[in-house]
Amino acid sequence: MTDEPTGQTADPRRAFWVDPDTDPRNLTAPPVGEVATLAHYLDHYRMTFEMKCDGLTPEQLAARSVPPSTMSLLGLVRHLAKIEHHWFRRTLEGQSTLPVLYEAEGQPDLDFETAVGTEECVADAWESWRREVAHSREVYTRYTDLEEPYQVRGVVVHLVEEYARHCGHADLLRECVDGRTGQ
Repeated sequence: MTDEPTGQTADPRRAFWVDPDTDPRNLTAPPVGEVATLAHYLDHYRMTFEMKCDGLTPEQLAARSVPPSTMSLLGLVRHLAKIEHHWFRRTLEGQSTLPVLYEAEGQPDLDFETAVGTEECVADAWESWRREVAHSREVYTRYTDLEEPYQVRGVVVHLVEEYARHCGHADLLRECVDGRTGQ
């Protein structure tokens, strides 16, 4: 690769955050079967998202993208906790009366709008996300057949889609914060 303005050769691996040989996402055996494959991909994206937020201060995590957007990495942590909570607790477990995380009547976007760069807000967001991910994993282990109930496959595929989309957002947000890209 050549950097056109200077003619210098760019490092083709500059985008890697971790060495592929020690990347924790590459250290497991390939999954076998649909249930394991979906769990693998969902965990891969969860880990990718967490890696994209690693090493940032509360202020950096709360840095907004482009006005008027309220999107930030911290807002995404809270949003993904909300999504895990909604689909696994409220939908698959049928606990539809549970309050929606980071939402109030007439304010559906509190996950982003109230994400502020304080230690307390960051700690709460990560605690919520980790709690909901752990619960989601526990719920998913109950299913060996994704046909019953019908929506299990759809929920997990939707979460893979959700994380993949938000990992793309996280790439751009992280690059704005400190220039880091990739993986």
